[in-house]
Amino acid sequence: MRVPRIYHNGPITPAQPLALTEDAAAHIGRVLRMACGEAVSLFNGDGMDYPARIQQTDKKSVIVEVLSCQANPAESPLDIHLGQVISRGDRMDFTLQKSVELGVNTITPLFSERCGVKLSGERLEKKIQQWQKIVISACEQCGRSIIPQVRPAMTLADWCTEHDDALKLNLHPRASHGINGLQLSNNKIRLLIGPEGGLSAQEITMTEQQHFTDVLLGPRVLRTETAAMTAITALQLRFGDLG
Repeated sequence: MRVPRIYHNGPITPAQPLALTEDAAAHIGRVLRMACGEAVSLFNGDGMDYPARIQQTDKKSVIVEVLSCQANPAESPLDIHLGQVISRGDRMDFTLQKSVELGVNTITPLFSERCGVKLSGERLEKKIQQWQKIVISACEQCGRSIIPQVRPAMTLADWCTEHDDALKLNLHPRASHGINGLQLSNNKIRLLIGPEGGLSAQEITMTEQQHFTDVLLGPRVLRTETAAMTAITALQLRFGDLG
């Protein structure tokens, strides 16, 4: 049986008992219904795994004994920053979950001209917090111990003008080549995924002015959530650790 992986928001010290957070305790006690003596694997985002054993559990609290500290080799050699125009319903949730499983390091939700989602103020902040929780759950599932950051949402224009030395990519159905034709000078990639209706002509011109390279995924038009997953998979196959 696979040992459950549990995120703990705080320091973890081997050879010491640890009281888990309320959310972690509820997951172990009420969802997984685990008992004293059973094994769990903790992580807190520092890149390490902490094997532990449950010492005490009840409906509101769980105390574990942390047994050791182990390096986790699950991270991709690629540093992928996903700029995803916010999509409707659970499509955005799906994109975040799968991009984490595929090794993305940073995610920035974006607003564009054809973005069909209207969020601002407190509603937007709560949505960002919800997305970060989805990212943590994806790390628990896929075995990562470094937690990708969901950055504050921003406009497409502001994100495109941020300076870094990454290879900047924009999916475009009329691009002259695909991902296999790319050359990567370092391990950094900034990947832009547009909205359901695509980027406007003005936005495409702006990405070209900001030195984004247009790439083609294939002859078929993909939904925004499919495009993100497909592009990240292709990048990991070409430059990363898949295949």
